[in-house]
Amino acid sequence: MKLEMQVSRSPPRAGVSNGNGNAGEAESKAEVKPKKKICCACPNTKKLRDECIVEHGEDACTKWIDAHLRCLRAEGFKVNGC
Repeated sequence: MKLEMQVSRSPPRAGVSNGNGNAGEAESKAEVKPKKKICCACPNTKKLRDECIVEHGEDACTKWIDAHLRCLRAEGFKVNGC
């Protein structure tokens, strides 16, 4: 007994790889998806920001707050700054 398998060829969907590595390329350039949870992203700037706020207050730490927000955006998070 011989089994035959039918393979359907449908057009590739957006964001789904078709084997050539180009699928979803335009989508990934337009928007970077976060690879980790926001609580785990940018631990260095988060630590500096938090220590500064505890010691000096939020108004004196805009440098570290802005640095942390830039880092989060670079990781793909959409955050609103001051």
